[in-house]
Amino acid sequence: MNTRAQKLQAFDRLLTIMDELREQCPWDKKQTMETLRHLTIEETYELGDAILDNDLQEIKKELGDVLLHIVFYSKIGSETKDFDIADVCNGICEKLISRHPHIYGDVKVENEEDVKRNWEKLKLKEGNKSVLQGVPNSLPALVKASRIQEKVAGVGFDWEEPQQVWEKVEEELQEFKDEVAVGNQDAMEDEFGDVLFSMVNYARFLNINPENALERTNKKFKKRFEYLEQQAALLNKSLQDMTLAEMDVFWEKAKKL
Repeated sequence: MNTRAQKLQAFDRLLTIMDELREQCPWDKKQTMETLRHLTIEETYELGDAILDNDLQEIKKELGDVLLHIVFYSKIGSETKDFDIADVCNGICEKLISRHPHIYGDVKVENEEDVKRNWEKLKLKEGNKSVLQGVPNSLPALVKASRIQEKVAGVGFDWEEPQQVWEKVEEELQEFKDEVAVGNQDAMEDEFGDVLFSMVNYARFLNINPENALERTNKKFKKRFEYLEQQAALLNKSLQDMTLAEMDVFWEKAKKL
C-alpha cells in the first residue's frame, strides 16, 4: 500500500491535471456543473454496479471517475470564487468531527444504534427542520423508501419487533387484493405502493438492503433470459415462435447453471 506522502502526491497530481485540462482542453473548458450532473449520476451507478459485482479492480476504476467529478466541481467552484477543493475537504472534516462527539467529545455510546440516533439529533440541532430533510427528492423510489424509514427509525419512530412489521405487510397485501377485486386503478396503485413500502420496512428489520436484493434478482433474471435466447438461437428458433413449455425447459436449465 502507498504511504501517506504517496497518497498526497497522487491527489496533488490529479489537481494539477485538472488545472491543465480546464485551461487547455476544449471539452473540459466548456463544462459546467449542470452539464456534468448527468455524467456524475451515471458514474455513481457504474460504481454501484461494480460493488454489486464485487469487482475490486472495476471499483477502483469507478472510484477514480467519481473522484474526478468531485475535483471537477471544486475547480469550477474555485473559478467563481465560491469554494475550492480545500473548502470541500475541510467542510466534510468539520461535519464528521461534529457528528462524532463519541470520538471527538465526551458523549458515550453503547452501539451502532446509539450513533445513528445521535447523528439525527445533531442534524436537527444544526438547523435541519425535518429528519427527512436530508433525503434527496431525486432518489429512486425504492432507495428513497429505505432512507426515509432509516431516518425516522433513528429518532425512535419504529416498530418494536419484526413480527409487527410482517403483520403490516399482510395487512397491506389484503388491502391491495381488495382494491384489485374492485378494479379501481388509482386505488390499486396506491395500495401497491403501501405493499412495497411495508416490504422495504420488513427488509430493514432483517438487515436486507432492498435495492441490492432487487438488483440481484434483476441480474439473475437477465442472465437466465439471455441463456434462453442463446439456446433458442442454437435451434434457429425465435422466442416468439416457441411455446411457454419449450421456453420453460431452457429456463429450468438456466436455473441449474
